[in-house]
Amino acid sequence: MSIELTRNFCIIAHVDHGKTTLSDRILQRTGTIADRDMQNQLLDSMDLERERGITIKAHPVTMAFKSKDGKTYRFNLIDTPGHVDFAYEVSRSLAACEGALLIIDAAQGVEAQTVANVHLAMKQNLKLIPVINKIDLPSANIEVCKKQLEDILAIPAEEAIPASAKAGIGIDEILEAVVERIPSPKQEEDGILRALVFDSLFDTYRGVVTYVRVMTGSLKAGNQVLLFSSNQKYEVKEVGVFTPKPLAVKQLNQGDVGYIIANIKSPADIKIGDTLTGAERPTDRPLEGFKQITPMVYSGIYPINTADYEQLKIAMNKLQINDAALTYSGESSVALGFGFRCGFLGLLHMEIVQERLHREYNMDIIATYPSVIYKVQKTNGEWLEVDNPLQLPDPSVIEQILEPMVKCFILTPNEYIGDIMQLVMEKRGTFDHTETLDQRRVMLHSEIPLSEIVVDFNDRIKTVTRGYGSMDYDYAEYKANDMVKLDMLVNGEVVDAFSSIVHREKAPGRGRALAAKLKEVIPPHLFKIAIQGAVGGKIVAREDVKTVGKNVTAKCYGGDISRKRKLLEKQKEGKKRMKSFGNVDIPQEAFIKVLRSGSDS
Repeated sequence: MSIELTRNFCIIAHVDHGKTTLSDRILQRTGTIADRDMQNQLLDSMDLERERGITIKAHPVTMAFKSKDGKTYRFNLIDTPGHVDFAYEVSRSLAACEGALLIIDAAQGVEAQTVANVHLAMKQNLKLIPVINKIDLPSANIEVCKKQLEDILAIPAEEAIPASAKAGIGIDEILEAVVERIPSPKQEEDGILRALVFDSLFDTYRGVVTYVRVMTGSLKAGNQVLLFSSNQKYEVKEVGVFTPKPLAVKQLNQGDVGYIIANIKSPADIKIGDTLTGAERPTDRPLEGFKQITPMVYSGIYPINTADYEQLKIAMNKLQINDAALTYSGESSVALGFGFRCGFLGLLHMEIVQERLHREYNMDIIATYPSVIYKVQKTNGEWLEVDNPLQLPDPSVIEQILEPMVKCFILTPNEYIGDIMQLVMEKRGTFDHTETLDQRRVMLHSEIPLSEIVVDFNDRIKTVTRGYGSMDYDYAEYKANDMVKLDMLVNGEVVDAFSSIVHREKAPGRGRALAAKLKEVIPPHLFKIAIQGAVGGKIVAREDVKTVGKNVTAKCYGGDISRKRKLLEKQKEGKKRMKSFGNVDIPQEAFIKVLRSGSDS
């Protein structure tokens, strides 16, 4: 098929605005999927994606569409994730396209991530086709959505196509708009192979399957190719397209989206956003936009049963094969035994990985409190990057600690501005400016420490705004702050699993919250146990676990009171001696309860 009849596009939107449902209808309308094979969320291949109604991985598919002009066009569609944690995957998918369908929920209007994704698309100079979805809902307000399109996104309202993916309304209009409005790929005459790697997955029998968009040149089996970032050469064994199942073809030409299978053994060799070029005539410069994926949130993952460590190691290795963004390295804890320090793109990514370990590999795991990467300057001028509280040097040799900040965009109805401002200030955030979007909603621009938003910030926004608020964030610079290491001591011994890096002002509150939780889960002993939160040598919080009562005077009946006093004094001395060398037994359940509750003060 000629390049003039090729259209490459993706679908972008806020979470739950109907991207995947629309892709289902497009697959049906173009006859790519037979009705008997059709199921909801067809491109979401993971059970987890179906259950949560979110897209975690980008899914490409090639379709044929006969337009009303009588010509048959080849459509290459990429269904992208909508969550902020996977923004890099969205940006790579956008780079593989010439246009995008921008989906807006007719009932909810423009949301924070809609704005963020539009900015990403505009940076790539993509042609946007706005689609107002869910018009069949009773609460749909098409006029308000059109006004928001013009006021917030500066897109002419007359370009919007009203549709309902669920009811199949407006699907033909959308497909015709793709033909008319999205340009065909640019033609280059130099014949040099340049292909963008926008995703990859691992197949046990065939090795790494690399998803590519051919920008210039062509690819076929037998070609020798080169990865620009590593300069490694490979031989192509098979090329193909997705329909949506992989289908081998003779050749991928300029403008095509498909996959290649070469003799690539490890997914670590493939970098998302890399340039694939010919080994004989390589390009002298890579395609724009490649960057290393850097984890933003770290957490320790340990097996609940320490005997499962080797099994967890195998599971982590297999999971990393299909999730290149996950990083991990071995670590050990006095309290929890052997485990792994894992890096994630964000909190949702962390949650997904933990859930997949549990479901796909049947692993019972426990995760430590999430942490971010702090930059620590020592008094001798040396700089350290710390993602684990245990790596923090002694306070006497620390000159300053820098923590990562994020620019946060919060979209909220007018009546909740006060509550949102209070929440941002509680999270140590500062306000930049407020932008009025329409009569009902405003967007607050603020700067907040990343460590404050990784746990419950999004949930709190939803709670405060009765579900109408939404947020998106972008990474800003590092800033110096008064950060300290909070240790939890049980009977004078530091329990490393509960250590965390917090702001000095928040240390007492977090220490009290953890101490109260530990008091509930540590069983009573024969002596009183002190649970303390400490910053350096200073105790900032304390709770006591009561003793198990034993009535030593029960055997005394009658006689002088001094006999009872003598026995009580003897017991008192025994408890004092026991406390000085007695061990506190913290059951595994206590760690699970405290760490899984994700306490945040």
